[in-house]
Amino acid sequence: MTDKALTHLAGDGTAAMVDVGDKAETAREARAEGLVIMAAETLELILDAKAKKGDVVGVARIAGIMAAKRTSDLIPLCHPLMLDKVSVEIEPEPALPGLRITATAKLTGRTGVEMEALTAVSVACLTIYDMAKAVDRSMTITGIRVLAKSGGRSGDWSA
Repeated sequence: MTDKALTHLAGDGTAAMVDVGDKAETAREARAEGLVIMAAETLELILDAKAKKGDVVGVARIAGIMAAKRTSDLIPLCHPLMLDKVSVEIEPEPALPGLRITATAKLTGRTGVEMEALTAVSVACLTIYDMAKAVDRSMTITGIRVLAKSGGRSGDWSA
């Protein structure tokens, strides 16, 4: 733990949006990941594009990108951001078995994009669950975390 204070609290302890108006615009990037663990048969069904609801991976990728763009609508104190790029990669992990979802968000701005990357991953995972739950209700969403961030006053960080 560090001795830093929480940034979203005003002096009287109430929730407050951080004022980023005086911060310099810098290139910022964040990468996050999450896992959807499922039965091997479910993974095979998804990879063979035989799910009743359609292209699970393709739909989850689009859902993640769309979610990143709506982060400030979902997380109360997040700033609305003009994202330069959001990418969502979904790769099979047969050893789990399951899918690894990785999202990257980029912009040039005054605040970081960790929440956008995390939101993209979270919604992509939820979409995979939604599209495959008819065949595997025991799927588990886990391991959602920031892998790395760069830019801004606090500099670079990686897990």
